[in-house]
Amino acid sequence: MLFMQLSGVSSLRDISTGLRSATGNLNHLGLSKAPSKSALSYINANRTHEVFEDLYFELLEKFTPSVQRGRAYARRLKRKIFIMDASIIPLSLSLFDWAQYRTHKGAVKLHAVLDYDNGLPSYAVLTDGKTHDVTQARATAFPSKSVLIIDRAYVDYEWLNNLDSSGVFFVTRLKSNADIQVVETFLTDEKHQHILSDQDIRLTGFKSSKKYPKNLRVVRVYDQQNDKHLVLLTNNLSWTADTISQLYRARWDVEVFFKHLKQIFRVKSFVGTSPNAVRIQMWCSMIAMLLISYLKSKADFKWHLSNLIAFIRINLFVKIDLWKWVNKPILENANSPPQQTLFS
Repeated sequence: MLFMQLSGVSSLRDISTGLRSATGNLNHLGLSKAPSKSALSYINANRTHEVFEDLYFELLEKFTPSVQRGRAYARRLKRKIFIMDASIIPLSLSLFDWAQYRTHKGAVKLHAVLDYDNGLPSYAVLTDGKTHDVTQARATAFPSKSVLIIDRAYVDYEWLNNLDSSGVFFVTRLKSNADIQVVETFLTDEKHQHILSDQDIRLTGFKSSKKYPKNLRVVRVYDQQNDKHLVLLTNNLSWTADTISQLYRARWDVEVFFKHLKQIFRVKSFVGTSPNAVRIQMWCSMIAMLLISYLKSKADFKWHLSNLIAFIRINLFVKIDLWKWVNKPILENANSPPQQTLFS
């Protein structure tokens, strides 16, 4: 299944024949022969996906110290930062009849909590497409004094109040229909012209005020890149307005993660139709993402993730020193003849 993710093949037959074509190279993987198509199908249906889930988190624990991006902004806060979001994985309802999403559409939903330090999920779960983002968020625990960055879809005042009571700081967006009362207005810094206003507020809606009775902070920001005005909501009343805006900007990391997962790895077409097979393939795609991110972080060469996986596919069974190749993928020919001009 990992060979499928790294090589880019899209069927059980291609996996089997692709591994067979590797001939003697399989010996280095501890395999005497390539599995048949029927054997792969049986394993996908009967081997629990929890094996692959556990393997991902074992590898994450082993490789995370090496994948740290060392962001100065995160170090200044001296807090653990998490980014939570969910993404729909469309499925054909005629093939995946168990994945009912809408009347004529099937889907599953990947819920992920990214660790801001390494850009990889520290928690992930695959549910049916109908599961609301907040439903899964309520079942997720976060350490005290950590920071959680979430989109507006997660704004549930009762859950946000529970986060605040647990000592968790959150940064999200205020709903457009929220009834609020301004408690205090603060002067903005001229150095940060994208900050339009900074206010402490209190919810005044009948239900929302009961669910969250404490003060909140609202920072209005102008996003020049997308030409949008954002109204950010947080329970931290002491950070600077620019810190809050930069934190919400970091939410883009989870969008990049889902984009890479869908564009670079095999999560749009599945080689099995059972719920177990779909989960196995999803966890294998995240294992592949983890391994490629580890190589990228350790390499001297400045790789882009898409370029690295493309070059790996070309050299997947080439017998070369992996670390030498990752550090210097393009070798210069020292014995090449001197270049001649056109009229020499």
